[in-house]
Amino acid sequence: MYLLRWYFLLLFIAVFTKAQNVREFRQTKIPYAPKHYVCYKTPQAITIDGYISEPAWEKAQWTDYFEDIEGYLKPAPAWRTQVKMLWDEHYFYFAAELEEPHVWAKLTQRDTVIFYDNDFEIFIDPNGDTHEYFEYEINAFGTEWDLLLTKPYRDQGSAINGFDLHGMKSAVAVHGTINNPNDEDEGWTIEVAIPWSALRDCAHTALPPQPGQQWRVNFSRVQWRMDIENGGYKKTINPDTGKPYPEDNWVWSPQGFIDMHAPELWGLVQFSDKLAGRGVEPFVPRRDEEIRWALRRLYYNQKTLHLNQGRFSSDIRELELYDVELQHYQWPPLIHHTPNLFEATATSKDGREEWHIRQDGKIWKSGKSD
Repeated sequence: MYLLRWYFLLLFIAVFTKAQNVREFRQTKIPYAPKHYVCYKTPQAITIDGYISEPAWEKAQWTDYFEDIEGYLKPAPAWRTQVKMLWDEHYFYFAAELEEPHVWAKLTQRDTVIFYDNDFEIFIDPNGDTHEYFEYEINAFGTEWDLLLTKPYRDQGSAINGFDLHGMKSAVAVHGTINNPNDEDEGWTIEVAIPWSALRDCAHTALPPQPGQQWRVNFSRVQWRMDIENGGYKKTINPDTGKPYPEDNWVWSPQGFIDMHAPELWGLVQFSDKLAGRGVEPFVPRRDEEIRWALRRLYYNQKTLHLNQGRFSSDIRELELYDVELQHYQWPPLIHHTPNLFEATATSKDGREEWHIRQDGKIWKSGKSD
């Protein structure tokens, strides 16, 4: 009896120790619920001057106010941020409104790391495969940084800083006085027009988008804590580290952790050929969202297994996804793997399409379209 007690005690310690040592591949800590927006067409080109005053903008809807990047896990942002979107045959248009009592900026050199200032950021993944997506940043001076990501950093992707969104237009309007701590500002507004021609090479989809087509899009606002010293602005120093406090990240569609580079968690923008203000088109959830998310969960669990044991698996029980229930797709998927590679394939119940995901996170469809 004494030895038996020791056996169970040692077993408990071993299991507990193993659990404590398990490393988890980073994934969202909030329920999967991306925001969505219907983007209407504008009958005439938008004048890009930073002022959101055109009649078409008046008819376009605002997004929800931004939330913390971690969603409900963190307090709501101190200042409001919201966005509008429109499109025409030549451009994808964005308008942003940022409430801010003290507008400041320092960076003036294009393609520097703009989020070292307070900034506004746009992320676009046209075909939703999480690879070859675009990032754009702008500060209150109108200084820009545009780059192409081959794939997320978590998947050993790289940023192509030499990439330019050729033909892009942008403007900032400051509602107050920039870099003047002696008064209180209303904030700043931004207009951006990205030409479809600049997105075409990496979009791998029709441009302009077809009516009803949905793109992965998100927006981020970086906000630093500031002090007013000697008639100027200075980032607030954390006395425990001697360095500035980490920036706040406020976004349209929360990620559930501090990292914008998980495109599968971005919002969904549905394009409509209706003119802004001429009727309402409902957002229609895609049936493939269920298989995209099931395969993404498989990817997360495969990466966690590889992180801890240096291998992938075809055993759906080992991947803890045996209880997945899907309406339109068969489960479990077929999984081929080596120690360092895997590809999972799930077939629709009607046999018309197959969805795939692999170890670097790329997700894609083969077979007939609906």
